[in-house]
Amino acid sequence: MIVKLQNADLAIATKIRSVFQVSYAIEAEILKAVDFPPLKRNLESFLSSSNAFYGYLTNEELVAVAEIDNTNKAIHIQSLVVDPAFFRQGIASKLVEFILNSYDSKLFTVETGLENKPAITLYKKFNFKEIKQWDTDHGVRKIRFERKILK
Repeated sequence: MIVKLQNADLAIATKIRSVFQVSYAIEAEILKAVDFPPLKRNLESFLSSSNAFYGYLTNEELVAVAEIDNTNKAIHIQSLVVDPAFFRQGIASKLVEFILNSYDSKLFTVETGLENKPAITLYKKFNFKEIKQWDTDHGVRKIRFERKILK
């Protein structure tokens, strides 16, 4: 079940951060990143964020989170993380589908590490197209995707 999370609540923000930490630890390994900024994100940044957070619950346990930055121009999937114990169960696909169906936008964007093949496969499955690649200052090559909705 997908629910909107109240990230300003300390207990909920703590759970969100916990899922981010275990998921991003795996992504850092995949990307061979020594210095990985998402792992340095502190609890306060979740508590004070104006982004929308959606959680995927299994047996009332938070197992995945999508963070959405809703600008006037686009819906940006800021983060999409799944607890590694729940990988390969279609949860990320359900979250992407939920986002695409929940926001009335002509443009959706997302970024990931170039070596994160599972994420790239996921976004391509939903017709996201690569628009750019670049090197970050922390040694990770990133890729940006967008999906335009023609209405």
